[in-house]
Amino acid sequence: MVDYTKLWILLASKHINKTQLRLGASFNTSTLAKLSKNELVSLDILVRICKFLQCDFKDIIEYKEVM
Repeated sequence: MVDYTKLWILLASKHINKTQLRLGASFNTSTLAKLSKNELVSLDILVRICKFLQCDFKDIIEYKEVM
């Protein structure tokens, strides 16, 4: 399972809201909904988010094994 908790923490630390992220990284509201539900999104979306936030994948996503 993917977990985007790190993304939300990073956004808060940079004082960026979800709408600003969506507009800055150029993705739609359905993708934002997927992120909010810890669902899979494309690698392209993750790259755009990292470019916008000037960070690395490890700063926004974590893999957690489901038991």
